[in-house]
Amino acid sequence: MSLLDSFRFEGTLARLRGMQDRLRPRADWLRPVREALRPVGERLSPVAEHIRRQNERFGAWFNRVMPKGLYARSLIIIVTPMVILQSVLAFVFMERHYNTVTRRLSAAVSQDVTAIVDLATTFPDPADREKIRQIVQDRMGLSVDILPGERLPPPGPKPFFSILDSNFTGELGKRMRRPFWTDTVGNSNLIEVRVQLDDSVLRIFARRSQAYLSNSHIFLVWMVGTSLVLLAVAILFLRNQIKPIEALADAAEAFGKGREAAGFRPRGAREVRRAAHAFIEMKRRIERQIEQRTIMLAGVSHDMRTILTRFKLELALLDDGSEVDALRKDVDELQSMLEAYLAFARDDNGEVPVEVDVAAMLDDIRFNAERHGASANASFRGPPLVTIRADAFRRCISNLVANAWRHGQHVEIAGARDARWLIVTVDDDGPGIPPEQRDEVFRPFLRLDDARNQDAGGSGLGLTIARDAARAHGGDITLGDSPLGGLRATVRIPV
Repeated sequence: MSLLDSFRFEGTLARLRGMQDRLRPRADWLRPVREALRPVGERLSPVAEHIRRQNERFGAWFNRVMPKGLYARSLIIIVTPMVILQSVLAFVFMERHYNTVTRRLSAAVSQDVTAIVDLATTFPDPADREKIRQIVQDRMGLSVDILPGERLPPPGPKPFFSILDSNFTGELGKRMRRPFWTDTVGNSNLIEVRVQLDDSVLRIFARRSQAYLSNSHIFLVWMVGTSLVLLAVAILFLRNQIKPIEALADAAEAFGKGREAAGFRPRGAREVRRAAHAFIEMKRRIERQIEQRTIMLAGVSHDMRTILTRFKLELALLDDGSEVDALRKDVDELQSMLEAYLAFARDDNGEVPVEVDVAAMLDDIRFNAERHGASANASFRGPPLVTIRADAFRRCISNLVANAWRHGQHVEIAGARDARWLIVTVDDDGPGIPPEQRDEVFRPFLRLDDARNQDAGGSGLGLTIARDAARAHGGDITLGDSPLGGLRATVRIPV
């Protein structure tokens, strides 16, 4: 560093120290303020926490009461602004236009009434009053009568909510210097005004339409009517836009259950069509992959079975002996393991779902378990006919039942079907599986030392194949504790 740079650095450092010295008094001045505000913050902290909890509670309630379907939510998005807009327009119309026009009409009628009273007071002669009555009736459309010797009737009950009564009475009270009485309720088409003169009562009838905006309902009718028409059009268009999305969801759900979505084709908006085309292409790729795997497995199965058949023929030509018997057992075990591997890899995705009597299937599986020496019971509740992949579902339940009777003495098979689900439970009285190992037993080729899926000559694929079959139907298998003291396997698939 040069001498000049050293001087510059020292100068900058000195300026920074000066700024720090100037700011230190301000920091000392702010410290009491912070100390004074700390209790305020501590008191406001519970309030903020309460507001946060109330906000979360309101959000949870709002999410609970809001509809879950796309159609209903889209309809709310369209209807809510329309209702708010119509409400604001109606309020503005009633508050500004309607009230203003009614007040001005009431003021005009009250001016006419005041003028008639002044004329009747100025010209008390009966002949003059008759001319005034005739002129008022012809020129103003008002009916005037003079009731000699009468007094004003007692005040009647005022209507709870009447814009005409409040406006007309208020405007007349501003101009009238004599006692008066009004009735805006008695006759729906007329307004009656009585004014006390010196020796008589002046009675005036005016049409309600002269002091009241009587056709205001036409605006509200047109507004509500056009809103209903627009809402109906919006519902029709929205329904047509939602249908393709529902069809895409149904097709995806059917494909997940292994069923064919008959009649599905891309429809609707451009984005929905893109999603439908992507789904169809994905479906085709999955089906091509399954087809290629099936063809490959068929070739492997044919080649391996040919070799095993040759082994069996060669062993059949040999003389009986302990070594030959051991080789035969090894070949049989190898063949059973090969069948298990092929069944796991094949997964039966190409099987077509058909309507099956599940109650009869469970009873048949119970009979097979009893043939192996197990004590088994089977029951079913609900409609027994369900559309499933028969072979895959039978293999799923058979593996669970075989796993149960292999490790227990008694097996209970119970099925139930409702509007949405088919549920089958398999209970036994065996040793069970610890909870921490119940997820691990579904892993392929996993064999626990003391676990239930280590069967004699097994390959560790029984539970794996069962879960894959259940998931191919859009469901799953869960393991839990059985009332019999062993393990409970629950198969749950949608119907």
